[in-house]
Amino acid sequence: MKNILLGMAISAFMIGCGGTSTDANDTTKKDNNQSENIYKPTKDVKWQWQLSGTVDTSYNVDLYDIDLFDTDVTLIKKLHNEGKKVICYFSAGSYEDWRSDKGDFDNSLLGNDLDGWAGEKWLDIRSDKLHSIMEARLDLAKTKGCDGVEPDNMDGYNNNTGFMLTATDQITYNKYLSKQAHARGLAIGLKNDLDQISELEPFFEFAINEQCHQYKECDKLKPFTDANKPVLNAEYNKKYLKNDNMTKLCNSANKINLNTLILPLLLDDSFRYDCHDFIYSGFGVGYGG
Repeated sequence: MKNILLGMAISAFMIGCGGTSTDANDTTKKDNNQSENIYKPTKDVKWQWQLSGTVDTSYNVDLYDIDLFDTDVTLIKKLHNEGKKVICYFSAGSYEDWRSDKGDFDNSLLGNDLDGWAGEKWLDIRSDKLHSIMEARLDLAKTKGCDGVEPDNMDGYNNNTGFMLTATDQITYNKYLSKQAHARGLAIGLKNDLDQISELEPFFEFAINEQCHQYKECDKLKPFTDANKPVLNAEYNKKYLKNDNMTKLCNSANKINLNTLILPLLLDDSFRYDCHDFIYSGFGVGYGG
């Protein structure tokens, strides 16, 4: 009995002094404390997203989101010299048969094809075999001088991957990626995965979303805007290129603090409209500096 009472007293003392804790909130606090020097884009950050073609560096924006593998170090240095931050894109949830590290993927990791994207297959995010590949990609981002990363396809559990992935599997993997990015001093964005945003928001510096206006899902991104973190949103539907539709879209995006761009699906910079620059005079749509 004395030993039990002594153990209870020691436990109470340790908890009172903050000595030990394993709950999720403490893990989040530790992660955030380790992230104090990590790039944290502001809520109204201006951005450009281009993943194919020769990157146009002339936009008056705060950050560029560009491809990790296809981007040369000299381009990242050029953007830094111009006072811009760089987010580097790679897919964390799919295999792409054109990447230089494609030989590192064991066949057991490869699932079903991604619908509409030739050469891509879903990955088994439950496998430890995937960790070394993703950590090498994060190392590459660090070596190249990226300020942060955009891991894509972070919602495999909600798709026909060929694996029996659960919501818990996805939460575990996404938090793992966040931890590994932060360990390298990199910011990280949560890509889509709308149904898990409330739990994942504390682990990510920003969110990247595609087509929340088109699919009427923008309200699900509120945990990020409520936390004063930016939501970088892209809309691809060409209906938004018409003046009236663009007016409605940009008014809505600006009202709820989304950083919305109208872009081509291939993200090749063939056109670009930024709702931050939106001006509506009553006679048409214009764009200011």
